[in-house]
Amino acid sequence: MKKTLLFSAAAFVAAATTFTVTNSQENEMSFFITSVGSGDGANLGGLAGADAHCQSLADAAGSRGKTWHAYLSAHATDGSPTINARDRIGFGPWFNANGVEVASNMNHLHSESNALSKANSITESGDTVNGRGDSPNQHDILTGSTLDGRTVDDGDNHTCNNWTNNGEGSAHVGHFDRTGGGQNPTSWNSAHGSAGCSQANLVRTGGAGYYYCFAID
Repeated sequence: MKKTLLFSAAAFVAAATTFTVTNSQENEMSFFITSVGSGDGANLGGLAGADAHCQSLADAAGSRGKTWHAYLSAHATDGSPTINARDRIGFGPWFNANGVEVASNMNHLHSESNALSKANSITESGDTVNGRGDSPNQHDILTGSTLDGRTVDDGDNHTCNNWTNNGEGSAHVGHFDRTGGGQNPTSWNSAHGSAGCSQANLVRTGGAGYYYCFAID
């Protein structure tokens, strides 16, 4: 009887440990807001530079074995087609640094019912970003995207020359805290355009040159 009880207890502990490890692996961070931007306005070194920055921040925060991409759209050029942010980030689910699921899949991410908010849209280190009402306000997040995660195709450039420009122009931004002004003030990815592409103009609009990073695998 005692042997049976001991065996049962050992089996329970093993099962609980396995569940904990598996659950931890499933809830590993796969989404964050960059804790720092490029420092050069919307000049991120293009999509490749933005992706490398995501990867570097994630690695420094302890993420291992994941490939990270920036949630950024890019306009078509003579040498490359249109690139939509939604096509760069995998299929979900996505979890923040605290293990909270912010979206289960692509449709959920681009719906009003996702869990993106000031509390849940945090940095790779689990820190909260300054939102509207904080000083300084840094709630503008670079995306270059429409509400459904595609390029803004109205004849103008909304990506600061595909994230290579720190001068004149504009970048479409979202509000990570889901509040503020603009055409879509509660949108996390498509609220309004920035005042310019320089660091000073991003700050003047209410941002700091931050952007979203997603693990694609």
